[in-house]
Amino acid sequence: MREGNCGPRFAWAFGMRPENFGFDAGTFWGGRGKSRGGPFGGGRMFDQGHLKFVILRLLDEKPRHGYEIIKEIEERFGGMYSPSPGTVYPTLTMLEDLGYARARPEESGKKIYEITEEGRAHLAENQPLIDDIFSRIADFAQSIFGEPMMEVHRGFKNIGRAIYASKTASRTPEQIRKIKEILDRAVSEIEVV
Repeated sequence: MREGNCGPRFAWAFGMRPENFGFDAGTFWGGRGKSRGGPFGGGRMFDQGHLKFVILRLLDEKPRHGYEIIKEIEERFGGMYSPSPGTVYPTLTMLEDLGYARARPEESGKKIYEITEEGRAHLAENQPLIDDIFSRIADFAQSIFGEPMMEVHRGFKNIGRAIYASKTASRTPEQIRKIKEILDRAVSEIEVV
């Protein structure tokens, strides 16, 4: 069972309880109960083989780096799930081996992945399944936040990224004090809304 920021304790801490959302947060992320976890069952976020369809659909939208794929999936889940590089990159390699995607190196040394005609044909053959997967992703994000709250959650994540950017170690005590004042002011204003 995952115990990090996507596990049952995280869900419970943020009020994602059955009475609030109509699902059992403990079993939703791999706890004990009728489901082994994940919105797709099996104790993981996607059923076996479904991640390849998600990645292919994203590559069909536009060519992407592996990191961009990870971030786009995270975005579509409202920040509540981010696949690990250890699942995304092997899946990209498999898609290349199957002839559904190809990687082209860039000058920076990174690879950008794009879908092939065979990949598009594979998407077309599996369109009902793919539509179902993306519908469940949207339903998952909607059930947690609702569209307005998803925007708030994205803003919250952006604040975190800004605070913990690479300059964190070099911030002066005065800069840290100002950041705290800004956050305290924001909390006060939000509480009034």
